[in-house]
Amino acid sequence: MSVTITVFLVYLLLLAGLALWSRRESQSMSGYFIAGKKLPPWVVAFSTNATGESGWLLLGLTGMGYAVGAQALWVVAGEVIGISLAWLLLSRRLKRLADRSDAITVPDVLAARFGDQRHVLRRLSVLIILIMVGAYVAAQMVATGKAFDGFTGVDYGTGVLVGATIIIAYTLVGGYKAVAWTDLVQGILMLLGLILLPMVAIDAGGGWLAVLDNLSLQDPGLLSPWGPEGKSVAALVAVFSFLAVGLPFLGVPQLMVRFMSARSEQSLVPAMAISITVILLFDLGAVLTGMAGRALMPGLDDPERILPLLSTTVLPPVLGGVMMVVVLAAIMSTVDSLLILASSAVVRDYWQQIRGTKLSDHALTRRGKIVTLLIGLIGVGFALHQTPLIFWFVLFAWSGLGAAFGPVLLCALWYPKTTLNGALAGMLGGFLTTVAWVLWLKPICFDLLEVIPGFLVGLALTVACSRPADHSRKEHR
Repeated sequence: MSVTITVFLVYLLLLAGLALWSRRESQSMSGYFIAGKKLPPWVVAFSTNATGESGWLLLGLTGMGYAVGAQALWVVAGEVIGISLAWLLLSRRLKRLADRSDAITVPDVLAARFGDQRHVLRRLSVLIILIMVGAYVAAQMVATGKAFDGFTGVDYGTGVLVGATIIIAYTLVGGYKAVAWTDLVQGILMLLGLILLPMVAIDAGGGWLAVLDNLSLQDPGLLSPWGPEGKSVAALVAVFSFLAVGLPFLGVPQLMVRFMSARSEQSLVPAMAISITVILLFDLGAVLTGMAGRALMPGLDDPERILPLLSTTVLPPVLGGVMMVVVLAAIMSTVDSLLILASSAVVRDYWQQIRGTKLSDHALTRRGKIVTLLIGLIGVGFALHQTPLIFWFVLFAWSGLGAAFGPVLLCALWYPKTTLNGALAGMLGGFLTTVAWVLWLKPICFDLLEVIPGFLVGLALTVACSRPADHSRKEHR
């Protein structure tokens, strides 16, 4: 335990150094919310992956590999396809439009693209971001507290407070630049851990063939792409849902901002190659860790415990301590990005653009930091009470953001006939469909992932509601 705490303290020193180094950049709105659009390819690539994956990758996907075996490889395919499409279809066009319109946020880009003079689309964007991100921040702080409790012996409440203090402090001091460079460090640690741990675990299991034989004896379905339940409608729906996990990559604002923050449109090309390669290694490493863990430690009640258990069992104490820090850091990396996203929605989109405040750039930046602190404290309040409602919201936070923004961004960048009315209908329809699916329809539809109907409805409404407006303009002429 002392090794884990020592490694964590070293990591905290690194975070403090990055925050202080980034401090000068955080004195303006563009610097605080988007690092002045100066980030190099490596940082953009790793920050995109770390923000999109984080604790879900290290605990959730390893647990899925443990629970269903080879079927979890569909998630790998879905995520690689999703992030590849995001880079290919959105990154360069979004960067170009953001630079041309001097945009800082995703609602900035949409408002410029559709001429949203009355800020209707911007208001809806801010509302959806705050609902989803607010719940997500609180839930991630719950996860942080539980991680401290499980890994270091620190009690849950203290863990929430310690984790929140660290996250809020370096976000306030260094802004988006500190968040992005911290993501780079966390991403590299995650990559090294997900290469090393499955290799050591497979070796401990007697080699890959021995692991496969072990899994086959436990349940031949663990080696089937259909999963332990075999071929069925439910298994087919599960495959589609696993593939669709990557769909939100095509729109969630916290990832789109990464594209906008690159130093140039050309720098996105090497960033794309790095990002796609790294996410493939991330996801394969996570699934293989779960499968090897199933061979070594069958019968776990909670599959998501497999990575911490393997780390403390098959790795030397120092490396086991590093893996525990990697898990904590990965969970924390999601919160900092969400804090920046939520505060930019309040200060840039609501205060400056919708309300039209005349405050100076420096004064707005100070308000942005105050909002960051307030949102973080609200998250702490919910986390300390462990409100069950927060976990319910997390079921559709990722999907809700993806279904609301993905179809609209795709059409905005690729379908010239898209109108403001179409964008409004698509954003609202995608979001509400996701919510309705989770509330009423998911249990009777074999648990089909909510982003699939949400994204399809959002896309259909964006296109369909743009056409009448387009025809009416032609007739008027």
